[in-house]
Parts: sequence; structure tokens; C-alpha cells
Amino acid sequence: MDEKTGKIRRAAQAYLCALLLLLISTASTPLISHANTGTTDGVGAVNETIAKGTALEDQGHWSDALILYQQALKSNPNDRQLQHRRSLARLHYDLDKRQADSSFLAQVQATSGTAAQNLYGEILLKIQSYYVEEPDWNEIARFGLTSLKLALQSPEFRQRYLPNVPGEHIDKSFEDLTGTLNKYVVRQRTDVIWVAGRSAELLQKSLGLAPQASTFEFICGAVSALDPYSAFLSDSQFTETMSQIEGNFVGLGVELRTSDDALEIVNVIAGGPAGQAGVMSGDRIIAINGQLITSLGSDVGADMLRGVEGSKVTITVQRGNDSADLQVVRRRVEIPSVDNIQIVDAASGVGYLRITSFQKTTARDFDQALWQLQKSGMRSLIMDLRGNPGGLLTAAVEIADRFVSNGILVSTKGRNPLEDFTHRANPAGTWNVPLVVLVDGDSASASEILAAAIHDHKRGQIVGETSYGKGSVQGIFPLNIAGGGIRLTTARFYSPIGQAINQVGVKPDFEIVRTARPAFEESAAANAVAPGNDNVLQAAISLARKSQPGIPKPNVVAGR
Repeated sequence: MDEKTGKIRRAAQAYLCALLLLLISTASTPLISHANTGTTDGVGAVNETIAKGTALEDQGHWSDALILYQQALKSNPNDRQLQHRRSLARLHYDLDKRQADSSFLAQVQATSGTAAQNLYGEILLKIQSYYVEEPDWNEIARFGLTSLKLALQSPEFRQRYLPNVPGEHIDKSFEDLTGTLNKYVVRQRTDVIWVAGRSAELLQKSLGLAPQASTFEFICGAVSALDPYSAFLSDSQFTETMSQIEGNFVGLGVELRTSDDALEIVNVIAGGPAGQAGVMSGDRIIAINGQLITSLGSDVGADMLRGVEGSKVTITVQRGNDSADLQVVRRRVEIPSVDNIQIVDAASGVGYLRITSFQKTTARDFDQALWQLQKSGMRSLIMDLRGNPGGLLTAAVEIADRFVSNGILVSTKGRNPLEDFTHRANPAGTWNVPLVVLVDGDSASASEILAAAIHDHKRGQIVGETSYGKGSVQGIFPLNIAGGGIRLTTARFYSPIGQAINQVGVKPDFEIVRTARPAFEESAAANAVAPGNDNVLQAAISLARKSQPGIPKPNVVAGR
């Protein structure tokens, strides 16, 4: 492949990746602004949240603090104290993740100071070209400095890069650095590059710090400064993200819920290596390769389960009062995006399925599920999107197109005109089956696109809780220098009637607060829903019965 052909191919790949709508990340807002309260409503609740969050921070539980602040911001989205605390928690959380990510550390080690500086320039150029809003270059520079400051305060960072430098000398060097940089005004992208380069130069002279170590902190801080969903992706994170899009990954084949002392197995993917090794839903992984989760931390433990295809990992699994060591071989696992396909009310022919995420295989899996239910006597359908964090925009559009015969399904609008697009329904292959859609506060992005399309076209009933409220599109851009990639918010999406989803969500036609965990969590091992344990599902079944005509019409008007 010649250089020109390679450039064209990389440009096409970047543009195609920019059309992808991906999973939820965490939020980020300015750190150096004053933490004033933006609203007066719920001041007591905000203060209580901050007190709880500060206690978690003091214990180093940054992920828990981040979740706490994120949940509080749903009710107080403009509160600057919460925004400030969430931003700080995210930077600490991301720093801990980087220091535990062997792929990131190897990437830093393999990149020269000059290459790191060029990588920073490449990332800033992509932000300038594709980001949904005009970048605040001064804020991006300040976030980079803040990220570097937190790294220099980290014992792990100091031990790795500055093992023989006294802590007070490190602190004094950074103080001198900020004093020098405060005299410089940042107005444009090239100014930001200068700040990072000057910082790396001064810290190398005063501390002997490898310049690439400084620059990578600026890189991570820059992307964190943008919005809740943009992020720098190390080589392994980029590979994992693309695997999620494709619907497969290398690992053990389990769905996890983290806790302080264990990784809880929510679901075991059929045919995966963990299932073949004897792991069952409800088991708890308490150690990995002999290291306890209590000492590793759940996030690091979860990362350790991933690895090279064909490699082995030993997990200590607790089931009830018993525990056992199991050796599992990592391999590529197909991730089902549609599961729990069944008739939940045989007398009325109420079909049920759950969409866990939206990926390249979702439309294919969904079609197979529909025909399976049709053959089993389906007369109405419940589509469960609860807990679905999103995925590909195109996959959500394809599913909405199965039920809407004409009109707009979703529209996107960005700062770059290439991001402005309107997706419309295709009449062919539309199913007429009565429909009920379940959503909750964790139904996000692509889930909300689908739910909003069904709602606005009055094609079915939406039941449950108001959805998450993530109304933005993220593009995944591979990086030419040093590998990895970045996830950038490139556009915002709007429902068929032009309703913005961001921070609003999709409001259900019938609001029902869940009184128990979702049925798929209660009985994942049996792969069966349990309506009696799920009041939202019970209500949906009742609505599905009522929505059926006395004499059912053919379910499909045209084959797909």
C-alpha cells in the first residue's frame, strides 16, 4: 500500500468511525473554576451528596464517588459544586485506571518525547475538526495541567517515573512550573501545544521526568476537559471498544457487577470459556491469580480478566460457603445483544425479548428473535431496554425501522456539517405487532433513540422510568502516532418530533418505579424472566394483552 492510498484509507476509517454512537462513559467539567452552586433547589441534598462523596474520596474510592456525583447531577444538572466534584473524581479515577493499564504504560514507554508531542498535536487537531462545540483551548490547557498535577501527587506515578526524587522537590518544581505558565495566555490550539511542550521541558530539567510521561497526562486531561463522554483510548481500550462494536471480544465470557470484595457474575455467556470451566451466574470471583479482589480493587481485577487470546487466568470462585480455583483459557467470545427470547404469557401470546446493547449483529439477532417468537404464537411484543447503555446509532435505527413504516426516526446535528443527518424509515419489512417498550434510568443513548422513535410515532407504549438522558453521538478515531484512539462527541441527536434527549431522557407513557431488580438479573442462570418478581414487567404484560385486537392481523406486512 503506497502512502497516498494509506492516507485515504485512514481518512475513510476515521470518518466511518465518527458515525458510531457508543457506550456511556463518565462526566467531566472544568476543575479550576470556582465551585459555586448553579441552582438553589435541593441545596441540602447537594450538600449531603458532597459530604458522602468527600468521605469516599478520602478512602480513595473514586469510582464510587464518581457514580454518586453523576446520579446527583441527574436531579441538579447545573450545580457547579457537583460538576466540580464529579470532574475531580473522574480525573482521579482515570489516573488510577491508567496506572493499572499495562497497555497504556507500555504505550508511554514506547513513545519518544517528540512523538508524544506530535500525538498531542494530532489529538488537538481532531478536536478542532470534529468536536461538537467550539473548543475552549484555555480550558483544555488547564485540564492538562490539572491532570499532570494529580499524576505528580500519585505515589504510583512517582514510583514509576521519579523513584529517587524527594516529594517536596516534585511539589516545588510543579509550583515553579505553574508560576511560569500563568504568564502565558492561551488563545488557540498551537498555544496549548506550546504549554504541554514547555511543561515537559521544564520538568525534565528540574526532575528528570521523561517528557512523554508529562505529555500523556496533557493528552488525557485534554480529552477529559471536553464533556462526559469523550476519552483517550489506550491500545487495549481501543481494541476492546472496536470489539464491542463488532459484537465479540477476547475474555472469559461473563457479565460482571463490581463490589468492594468480589466480582459478581451477573450472567455467563453460553458457550464461553467461563461457562465451560463451570462458572455459573451468581458466583463471586474473590481472587485472580492468587490476588484478592479486596487488595487489587474491583476495577483492576476486571481488567486482569482480559488478555491475549489463548492465555490462561486462574480465578477463585465463591459459591455459597464453598470456593474453588478454576483455570480458564481466554478466547474470543460472541456477545449476544438479544436474549431472554420467550413467550411470557402463553394464553395471550405475549412475546418478550431483551436488547442488552446495540452492535453490528443486533439487527440480525433481532430478526431471528422476532421470527422465533412469531412461530411460537406471538400476538404482542415486550421489548426490554432496561439497563441498556447504548451502542451503535445505526443499530438502533435498524430496530426502530422494524416497527415504523415511514417518517423520521432520528436526526443528528454537529458543528461539522458532515455530522448533520436525518434517518428515515423504510416501509418494507415493517412489523404490525402491538408493542410495549420497557426503559429505566440506565437506558441510554441508542436505547433512547429507539424508545423515542416508538414514542413519537405512537407505535407502542413506553413503560418504566424516564431514561438516562444521553443525547449525543460519539465517534471513535484511530490515532496514527503511537496507536490507540480517542472517543469524541461529534453530534447531538433529536427525536422524530425534534425533541432533544440530552439531560431530558425519554419519559414513559406509564411511569412505574421498579420495586425489584430486573427479571433477567434474578434468573439469568435459567435464562427466563420472572414476571411475579418484576412489577414493571407485570404492568407491561397487562398492557400487551389489552393492545391485542380481537382477531389478530398478520404480523408482517412485507418480508425483510
